[in-house]
Amino acid sequence: MKAGRENNPLKPTVNDIARVAQVSLATVDRVLNERPGVRKITVEKVNRAIADLGYVRDTAAANLARGRVYRFLFILPATNNEFLSLIEDHIAELSPGLLRDRTQVSHVSVPAFDPMALAEAINKVDVSQTDGVAVFGPETPSVRDSISRLRAHGVSVVSLVSDIPSSERNTYVGIDNIAAGRTAAQLMGRFLAPVGGNVLVLTGSMLARDHLERRLGFDEVMARDFPQLNVLASLEGRDDPDLIERLLPETLARTRNVVGIYSSAAGNAGLIRHLEKTGLHRTPVIIAHELTPLSRAALGNGLFDAVISQDAGHLVRSALRIMRAVVDNTPINPAQERIRIDVYLKENLPP
Repeated sequence: MKAGRENNPLKPTVNDIARVAQVSLATVDRVLNERPGVRKITVEKVNRAIADLGYVRDTAAANLARGRVYRFLFILPATNNEFLSLIEDHIAELSPGLLRDRTQVSHVSVPAFDPMALAEAINKVDVSQTDGVAVFGPETPSVRDSISRLRAHGVSVVSLVSDIPSSERNTYVGIDNIAAGRTAAQLMGRFLAPVGGNVLVLTGSMLARDHLERRLGFDEVMARDFPQLNVLASLEGRDDPDLIERLLPETLARTRNVVGIYSSAAGNAGLIRHLEKTGLHRTPVIIAHELTPLSRAALGNGLFDAVISQDAGHLVRSALRIMRAVVDNTPINPAQERIRIDVYLKENLPP
């Protein structure tokens, strides 16, 4: 039987650790808080006692005793779309309650699809006043290097919505974008079957990993399961509704028989305005992303056939939990932090 277990059926304490390791309480405190001044052999004795006793530290109580305040920052793209607005709204809604938990949350916006601006914003982060950063932006060497700087200073980093796997980020928070693209293709193909024709893909930027991955998954399933449908080259709208509204008439005019449109990014307002101008009777099958008030209305009135979405509130809460867990060196619950791919039709819209 492990040392101390037979005589201590209750939850073990730091006093038990000191007794089993035969060291002072001050030494236990130094080891628990990873402070210098303790010999390696003593650290090993204390850690062995912790393992034998099954001691689990109450991080919240320890941080409260030290007056610890967590400071987390979200760096988001500055785009005129409702999904980003939802994320910002959830950050604002959560912030007052988090203050009671000694957590301060803020966000800044940088030009969308601009890796140099994103890298500059990351480099401006005060590492002495920041515990964690959630980054939503493109994956480039400059962004990767900026993230490395944060990690070198002990700042936790999560990539949000669009992954940056080549960086030293701690983890990714968002849906599996390849699977989302595959899902969109299955919906498109089944809604259109057995009709053939062209399918247009609206994207934000081919520099954005989430958009590239969605296109990759979409193409894979369309080629495998629906060869009667021809997927056209992506139309880059930069998540700008006005630009999308200007580009669509010319694109559709020079391409005959467009039977489906996959809007794989933001900027749905421009697509909706175009559809409303041209008349509902000419509307192809539309698969879009993110359930917002705008896309919800488009589902309800028949402009959109399906919306693939991820819960913006879950994204924010998960990013905060993970950044705090990294700071506290506590386990992360993968099942709790997994962001689901939700599929909405007119018939299953939530209240």
